[in-house]
Amino acid sequence: MNLQIPYGKTYGLLGPNGAGKTTTVRVLNAIISRTSGNASVGGYNLITQSDDIRRICGFLPESPGLYSKLSAREFLEFIGELYYLPKDVISTRIDELLEMFDLEGRENDLLESYSRGMKQKVCLCAALIQDPEIIFLDEPTSNLDPAAARMVKDLISELAKKADKTIFICTHFLDAAEELCDMIGIIIDGELKVEGTPKEIIESVGAKDLEEAYLKITGASHIDDLLAWRDENSNNYEYNNKKERKRKKKNKKSR
Repeated sequence: MNLQIPYGKTYGLLGPNGAGKTTTVRVLNAIISRTSGNASVGGYNLITQSDDIRRICGFLPESPGLYSKLSAREFLEFIGELYYLPKDVISTRIDELLEMFDLEGRENDLLESYSRGMKQKVCLCAALIQDPEIIFLDEPTSNLDPAAARMVKDLISELAKKADKTIFICTHFLDAAEELCDMIGIIIDGELKVEGTPKEIIESVGAKDLEEAYLKITGASHIDDLLAWRDENSNNYEYNNKKERKRKKKNKKSR
């Protein structure tokens, strides 16, 4: 896979489950080691300057971990200290993020008392607290209600356009990808199959929207296969039932 993502752009990586999206993001964030190849992230070499990459990148994983016995403020203070931010900067940014994500009034409650959506908001705060140059978001709107999801989409748009942030999104929400992303790549089995603007991808397969284009590119045969498997099982069930009825009838006659 060969990716070139310009600064200040929002890039969406789409693909079926197991295609390699999360692995790609984890490799680019120097969280797991690559098995081959190399990359430059923010001008830093993935192999020799991994600490610098972690310093300039914010990362929201698909299944983030939280310390449930900490409050939201304590957790964000902990994350800020991991980036060696001054205490006054940490405090200011926490206040700004709590207000932005409508978490004021709950910042001193333990995270174990938070709903899934509220925990997702805290994780977004953690990904943004060091004001990263590049932000990796793996399913950023999962677990969020429609209003919060809309707010996150607006935030992503603002960060890309006004704050000169580079955003890398992995998502299954194709409407969000079509709305937010300047460029989109579709990955299947670890291979980048298609890349371009949403409009280019839609037009390349004669689709009416990105969802239809995605289904055409990835192939909808798995649905047919599923139905075929269901029909086959149904036929086998009927066949086995007939055999069982014949066997019982034969046994009855022999008595």
